[in-house]
Amino acid sequence: FQASNPGQFENDSDVLWQRGHLPETTVYHGRVGINTDAPDEALVVCGNAKVMGRIMHPSDSRAKQNIREVDTNEQLRRITQMRLVEYDYKPEFASVMGIKNT
Repeated sequence: FQASNPGQFENDSDVLWQRGHLPETTVYHGRVGINTDAPDEALVVCGNAKVMGRIMHPSDSRAKQNIREVDTNEQLRRITQMRLVEYDYKPEFASVMGIKNT
């Protein structure tokens, strides 16, 4: 799928691609695949990705406030109540994801 001008795609009948509300943004309501025609998540990149900026994640401290220490003994008690498991990946999943050690 190629765009010759931002917001103008060669296949104008595909209404899933839209110009974003912010300048220089494009919105797609669905799954996007790069080097794959069968993405099973919102974005699937099959190959290397190069990021020239920052990636923000909900666990990133830059996205949080009121960070404070907790009672270590209480947290260790909670950890002992967790269910810990071992597992093997299903062969069909491992094959698609390129996982060798299942």
